[in-house]
Amino acid sequence: EVQLQASGGGLVQAGGSLRLSCVASGFTFEDYAIGWFRQAPGKEREGVSCISLSEGITSYKKSVKGRSTISRDNAKNTVYLQMNSLKPEDTAVYYCNARRWPTNYWGQGTQVTVSS
Repeated sequence: EVQLQASGGGLVQAGGSLRLSCVASGFTFEDYAIGWFRQAPGKEREGVSCISLSEGITSYKKSVKGRSTISRDNAKNTVYLQMNSLKPEDTAVYYCNARRWPTNYWGQGTQVTVSS
């Protein structure tokens, strides 16, 4: 059974930090690119960051670039998203995604709430 278990969300004040984790099982983790997405109430899901198979290539949504770092540990089947200087507009449910064409796996989300 494929699973992507996201954790690390919570309530934090503006300017604070959180480290999200996503633990994968049920597929060959190192063969997949991993992304973080988020969805705020009433808004569409949007991409936040992604990391390639080899960890050499990362990308970020413009609004989080410079405040966030994505990384992966293939030995632990885990991807991380370190988020610093959090803003109220970062409030959303964060999801991890594993992608290798044509396969696309989604995990359950973890809630991030940033208070002003």
